[in-house]
Amino acid sequence: MPVFKVKVKWGKEVYPDVEINTDEPPLVFKAQLFALTGVNPVRQKVMMKGGTLKDDVWGNVQIVEGQNILMMGSKDEDVPKEPTIKPMFVEDMTETQLATVTNMPAGLTNLGNTCYLNATVQCLKTVPELRQALSDFNAASSSTLSNFVPAEKITIALSNLYQTMESNQTIPPLVLLQVLHQAFPRFAEKVEGHYMQQDANECWVELVRMLQQKLPALKNKNDEKQITNYKSAIDQFFGGSFDVEWKCVESDVEEVTKTTESFLQLSCFISQEVKYMHSGLKNRMQENITKHSPVLGKDAVYTKTSKIKRLPAYLTIQFVRFFYKEKDRINAKILKDIKFPIEFDAFELCTPELQEKLVPVRTKFQELEDKLAHVGVKSTAKELADSKNEEKPTAPYWFEDDYGSNNSGYYSLQAVLTHKGRSSSSGHYVGWVRHSPTSDKWIKCDDDTVTSVTTEDILKLSGGGDWHCAYVLLYGPKLLPADNSSASS
Repeated sequence: MPVFKVKVKWGKEVYPDVEINTDEPPLVFKAQLFALTGVNPVRQKVMMKGGTLKDDVWGNVQIVEGQNILMMGSKDEDVPKEPTIKPMFVEDMTETQLATVTNMPAGLTNLGNTCYLNATVQCLKTVPELRQALSDFNAASSSTLSNFVPAEKITIALSNLYQTMESNQTIPPLVLLQVLHQAFPRFAEKVEGHYMQQDANECWVELVRMLQQKLPALKNKNDEKQITNYKSAIDQFFGGSFDVEWKCVESDVEEVTKTTESFLQLSCFISQEVKYMHSGLKNRMQENITKHSPVLGKDAVYTKTSKIKRLPAYLTIQFVRFFYKEKDRINAKILKDIKFPIEFDAFELCTPELQEKLVPVRTKFQELEDKLAHVGVKSTAKELADSKNEEKPTAPYWFEDDYGSNNSGYYSLQAVLTHKGRSSSSGHYVGWVRHSPTSDKWIKCDDDTVTSVTTEDILKLSGGGDWHCAYVLLYGPKLLPADNSSASS
């Protein structure tokens, strides 16, 4: 593989040992320069021996080890703005312009069947604690990502991408895609010169596992009572655990064995009788598994019963919609309509010990509902609308000794990753995200097209046809207003 290290000069700045791989398109090298300088590839003029570098082909340029390369271009914020702005009506605006003026989040450019990555990035971005952990992440200073291990490369790339997305403009996730391909070559597979479509949940799982290795846990700055320590922010905010009991069906003599298992996702298995997400999750909590019995000395059927002993703040639920079809050699899709709630109660899935701990905060939620039911008839429509739009302080959603847990069992849906098509290796993925944890406003993130949608639109994603089907759901903690919490105390 022809890889060279070169020296890049940009104004007064000099960047030594920047890698160029001429097997990749020049746009990848420009993406590295973008990460180093903040100059968007469309504004870059890269000059070297043989001419000016293009985006798609290397042409006549000649690269040698240690070569000096000159880059010209300004950051977006340094480019002078036009003194006069022509008036424009909303009806005449493009989707991108509309997203900018309405404070929509940034879209992500599809770099060739990369909608699976774009949808995943948009959904994970709805977790403020994850954004905070990525913002706080400090890697050793280096001019090139090549000096880091894959997990660190992905963590740095995602951190930089989220910071760039704060501009609310469409961004090409070039660097993140490049390091993802390096860490997991299967995502870089091509057919006829184009990247193959990939499974979005596989991408989600791999990204989260990479972050789990390198992203430190957050400290609760307002409370010194934190007892449970976590190595990773992922374990802290996304990780839960089961108490598991194994009972041998074929033996009355063999004792019940108990184990503990951790999880970053719950699976909703779709069978003929499952119509709702909750029943799909419950079916997964009790299942029959064949394994070796030391008492019988042979393989036997065991009933595996799981109960959640730790609820994470953010609960990821995968709808198991794909199965391998031997005849067609594809991951075929189950299109069945599976209803999911905007607000989810996990109380029934928990151990009795955890249920008991959840009761105090659940009581406060009940008191709030009773209060709203009593005074609700007196509130005008305008007052209700104003109260929803106003960001009010909220009570802690975690247990006092476990920052990152859920202390009520109540969740609010905040992101849905959908698939449209008939197999995981084809079709199209889209991210649907809540504007903020306390907002009723939803946003459809379809690559670089970002538009407002309603809660009714979200509920239509339950499946049943060729429209977008919910594939991965991300639930966040249901937030209790701080004034109600203090009143109850």
